[in-house]
Amino acid sequence: MKIFISADMEGISGVATNQQLKTNSEYQRFRKLMTADVNAAIEGAFNGGAEEVVVADGHGNMSNIIIEEMDPRARLVSGNNRVMCQLEGLDGTFSGIMFVGHHGREGGSDLTVISHTLAGICVNEMKINGKIVGETEMNTMVAGAFGVPAIFVSGDDAYVKEVQETLPHVEGAVTKRAVDRFAAELIHPEKAREEIRAKAEAAVKKAKDQQAVETEGPVTFEIEMKGPQQAKMTTTLPTVELIGPKRIKFTCDDMVTAYKHMWGCVIIAMTATNGVLGQVNA
Repeated sequence: MKIFISADMEGISGVATNQQLKTNSEYQRFRKLMTADVNAAIEGAFNGGAEEVVVADGHGNMSNIIIEEMDPRARLVSGNNRVMCQLEGLDGTFSGIMFVGHHGREGGSDLTVISHTLAGICVNEMKINGKIVGETEMNTMVAGAFGVPAIFVSGDDAYVKEVQETLPHVEGAVTKRAVDRFAAELIHPEKAREEIRAKAEAAVKKAKDQQAVETEGPVTFEIEMKGPQQAKMTTTLPTVELIGPKRIKFTCDDMVTAYKHMWGCVIIAMTATNGVLGQVNA
């Protein structure tokens, strides 16, 4: 049995503020905490019957997990030039996908710690076929296109509740209690990892009984950006329609193609935040 882990940082044990995730001395501490939470999930997965585990580092520049401290039984996808973003390496050979250290969506619960959707600098809201989604829900739909079910999440209590409203079957490990977008009531990381390990093991044991979330095409994304310049520049792609000052829309034949298209739009929007050629030297 193969298990895929998509790892983020905002939902790991100990994180409460954005400053802890930036490149500074604090960030180095939290890289270690992220790696340890991922290791707890890997251990739980193997305890539950996994024979192979692949981890995709999915936070920021997607190069946060410390490979020499990671469980040697797993493999790591690291680096930031990825067509499939947080899902790079996923295919139909996996029996389940786990989301470690993830977070709530932009515009969701005000209590979700460091909430955003994929790129906080540009995305205000994302809809798929008319339904507002966060990263976990969107990635679950993409995994479903490969026949892979979502089986586990870890993060703050508000995030776990948010996901389980849509995906009630997933095991949820609570790593902290959300107090505000930039505040949390923390538990000791060792305690959080005990729950991650136990819930991951339970999730893998019942993975074969879970159903993937399949989305019939065509698939329509509607994205509200934070600035009109971000939305406008995505229309350099002729398939993208500007339907409001900050809102775009496009339709693709299937979920995987639509996901790649969305990621392309987000890359353009991020680049356009302060002008696409603003940092280019003549």
